[in-house]
Amino acid sequence: MINKILTADEAVAGVKDGMTIMVGGFLATGSPEVLMDALVRKGVKHLTVIANDGGLAEGQPEGEFAGKTPRGVGKLLENHMVDHLIASHIGVNPRINEQIAEGTLRYTLVPQGTLAEKIRAAAYGLGGVLTRTGVGTMMETEKDELGRDKKTIEIEGVKYLLEMPLHADYAFIRPSIADKFGNYMCAKATKNFNYVMAGAADHTIIAPEKLVEIGEMDPDTFAVAGVLVDTIVEGEKPWQI
Repeated sequence: MINKILTADEAVAGVKDGMTIMVGGFLATGSPEVLMDALVRKGVKHLTVIANDGGLAEGQPEGEFAGKTPRGVGKLLENHMVDHLIASHIGVNPRINEQIAEGTLRYTLVPQGTLAEKIRAAAYGLGGVLTRTGVGTMMETEKDELGRDKKTIEIEGVKYLLEMPLHADYAFIRPSIADKFGNYMCAKATKNFNYVMAGAADHTIIAPEKLVEIGEMDPDTFAVAGVLVDTIVEGEKPWQI
């Protein structure tokens, strides 16, 4: 069996300036922190990041659970590593608006369900997805996040937008449990984009909180097959929020 286990720094060694990456998580819940830290150490720049949002800045959320460091995609933004953020909302992390105002960051907002389906289309080899979301709005005529023209299709008298697949060079995912082949599952809210992104990139890297031997757990435990996973990184700490 191929050994998929690498250190975090080895796993991100192929990430180059200007690449497109996907990062699982919802306000950093379920984001692979060891991989974000490795990207910061590597110092890559001009990334296009596909994620639900921009993660958290230092001190968010406020109060007892405030973080001493940024979390998730927030670490990349804090270090000015992102040129283009493709996300479903950007209103939480203040670094986003600061960098937009500075002219160093641009963003594209995609409805959350549409974003998930565009990623899923890339993972499953679909030519696109049809959705009624955005019909009758400027979404019909504006170009998509990659500058592609939008198309509308009418089926049985109902008008749909054709949304094209969204693919990346790397996908960074945080499972709760994985085995050494890469079969994995995510607990509770950490499922978010961590399932749909598997296979939607040239390289899928997971950083599980817990790694087990192949056959140690009932196969039905896992939701995603390890055949979609290229690299496994240990050392992810339990998430607390």
